[in-house]
Amino acid sequence: MALSIEASLQQGYGLNNFTYYLFVFAATVLYYTHAYMAESITNSSNRRSIWYVRNHRAMRVSQLSLTAVSFISGGILLYEFGSRMVAASFLQWVAIGIFPVAAALYYGSAAPLNSSHSLRNNGWLKPFVIGFVWAGTVTVYPVLFKSIEDGLPYAPKLFNVLLFIKNLMFITVLCIMFDFKDYVADHNKQLKTFVVQIGLRKSIFYIILPLSVVGLGTFLSYAYYMHFPFLRIMLNTIPFILLIMVALSMQRRKPILYYLAIIDGLMLVKALCGTIGALYF
Repeated sequence: MALSIEASLQQGYGLNNFTYYLFVFAATVLYYTHAYMAESITNSSNRRSIWYVRNHRAMRVSQLSLTAVSFISGGILLYEFGSRMVAASFLQWVAIGIFPVAAALYYGSAAPLNSSHSLRNNGWLKPFVIGFVWAGTVTVYPVLFKSIEDGLPYAPKLFNVLLFIKNLMFITVLCIMFDFKDYVADHNKQLKTFVVQIGLRKSIFYIILPLSVVGLGTFLSYAYYMHFPFLRIMLNTIPFILLIMVALSMQRRKPILYYLAIIDGLMLVKALCGTIGALYF
């Protein structure tokens, strides 16, 4: 939700209505939790997976509740804007459909751990798929649905594309770093993630740092194109500096809470920096 608000403000659009953000929140948590519902303690040493197994009943209640919220909020959006969605252009429909399709292919089936054809099983492609879906959800969708709400055409320009690439690179780097915690399990499952294929140090210096530079460079190009003030540029640079610092700190193994709090927390830091910059500078 925070990243969606940031992207809307950075692209010069107003915020979506509350129902939209409620739908995005419920659908995101529902989707991510889905991956852990079939976990078992016997085949996992991941503390997070163990927690899901021990709280399986509570998570089923949570998933059912989130499903209900998703259907209700989605139904309200269809009721309010369904006629405008039907009249949407071909480009709008492509933008609406491409990201859910990619998200579905990531799991490959309704039972994520039972699919042998999911993009999740392709170690080097997995972080880019996640980054692509995230970037679409937080960068394209808020503007796309705002244009549908207002009955306006959706016509992305160069700066929209640059912002999408920046967010794609940022989330992709986070996903690669997150794979560090699963190195042993991925190696045993022969899942060829970057860290399994080339090692931790090379993943940091040959993959993560170059992608971080690409993301930062894309932002600077975006900032130049949009004539951002200096303080706004500096604020938006902070998350990439922190991203590089966290990457360098991971040359030693970290506990699971480090990945959950620090790496995932960088998304919120990015959203806050971008939002403050858009509102005040």
